[in-house]
Amino acid sequence: MEKLKYLNISDFLTDSGKTYSINLSYQTFGKALYDAPIVLVNHALTANSNVIGEQGWWNDLIGTNKCIDTNLYTILAFNIPGNGYDNKTENLIENYKDFTARDIAKLFALGLKKLKLDQLFAVIGGSVGGGIAWELAALKPNLIEHLIPVATDWKSTDWLIANCHIQDAILNHSSEPLADARMHAMTLYRTPESLKQKFERTKKNDALFNIESWLNYHGDTLNNRFSLSAYKIMNQILRTIDITKEGGAFLEVASKITSNIHIITINSDLFFKAEENWTTFVELKSVKENVNIHEIKSIHGHDAFLIEFDQLAKFLKPIFKVKVNTLEHASKSVA
Repeated sequence: MEKLKYLNISDFLTDSGKTYSINLSYQTFGKALYDAPIVLVNHALTANSNVIGEQGWWNDLIGTNKCIDTNLYTILAFNIPGNGYDNKTENLIENYKDFTARDIAKLFALGLKKLKLDQLFAVIGGSVGGGIAWELAALKPNLIEHLIPVATDWKSTDWLIANCHIQDAILNHSSEPLADARMHAMTLYRTPESLKQKFERTKKNDALFNIESWLNYHGDTLNNRFSLSAYKIMNQILRTIDITKEGGAFLEVASKITSNIHIITINSDLFFKAEENWTTFVELKSVKENVNIHEIKSIHGHDAFLIEFDQLAKFLKPIFKVKVNTLEHASKSVA
């Protein structure tokens, strides 16, 4: 694993008016920082900055000679503060409702400033990580050349907020909060069709269906590697995605983003509905030319962005297979 590095951000004022000192941790992969165009990867709810390598959660997409080629790019990944990846109790955040998705984007922007980075080739994130990518683009509309939100949206819908509310209730009232919240979440990350295909009502034993065993496994696994405070803050960040939070209609805010926007949605996503993404695309296309949308076809629902790598890579390759001389020019600009 690439060693974690830290940036101290003192006296950070949240949107809720609370002040924190944050140790923002990050990792880099591929080309050395300042030697190549930079791709910022924002992690999903229970993931972290360990994007590739041992236990890397996006190894199928990023790496040597892969879709996002580490021979050509610098991969930068921040940990969302409070996610517990560094195992330092002092970096956990108990008052999780002090934070919003916009706060995380502001912290990432401050981290980039400390690293003296004022231009990113791309920002990509799935699920809540994609929501933070939207927030960062709204906050810094000239920062990103290619904005790639995957299986996400620029706002948390009522449906998403409702399920985050249920998650919060489980996390605060269950006797087994992590396991129970994870089991509930897994039924939203997949679809009835996906579970039917996988299990076909088969049994592990006379008393237990395989679907029940699978849910128990995911609950127990998360319980062994995640902390309760980390789940609470990540759920809170997911609940508060909204690039219009500081005022203004969606088109007013989004039209200022100069990035090439590549929306990647999933036709069966029960969490971030494809219909919402298509509405976003149609509205944005009316005022902004450089916006595209691609749809992953899958029965696996929200988790398809971690399953359907061939489709995802097909959409991303035209973005990342640019000419070498263009990359050299971009790396000089970054430096």
